[in-house]
Amino acid sequence: MEKEVYKGQIIRVTEEKIDNIVWERAYLPDGVIIFPITDEGKIILIKEKRPHENPPVRIKPVSGILEHDKGTPEENAQREMQEEIGLKASELELLWSLKGSGTITHNQYFFIGRGLVPSKLPNPDGEEVILELIEFSPQELYQAVLNNELKWSMSTLGIFRLLQRLGTLG
Repeated sequence: MEKEVYKGQIIRVTEEKIDNIVWERAYLPDGVIIFPITDEGKIILIKEKRPHENPPVRIKPVSGILEHDKGTPEENAQREMQEEIGLKASELELLWSLKGSGTITHNQYFFIGRGLVPSKLPNPDGEEVILELIEFSPQELYQAVLNNELKWSMSTLGIFRLLQRLGTLG
């Protein structure tokens, strides 16, 4: 039987004894990761303050926790773009959904946004959190990942899927 051993604002940890082995599970919130693409074919990422990380600033895709009470993954993706980069996508395409289960359990929904139009919503994390918008060509984005300019994370898997979809990766 699974027993909760920790519950914070973001993460929940459980233990379960199966065949004399104690298995730990970490439950993370579901999330959305969005790759807005300009009419010129550039992919927009953000430079964001991350005070709980080392280093405390990093370049990353537009992303956020999926708030189920605020709508579908698509609606959450649009809202994250509006809050973080002040744009909304006329076309929002689900690129990939990753369902994690086992030691780390959570779902990630990756989107491509095209037909970007101005539509700013207040950022609940504060307007000073987003330091800069950075546009990458697909080739520049690939090199940024390989050169460790972008921190490897779940988003990196989405970047590789994106580059494959765009025809710039094998």
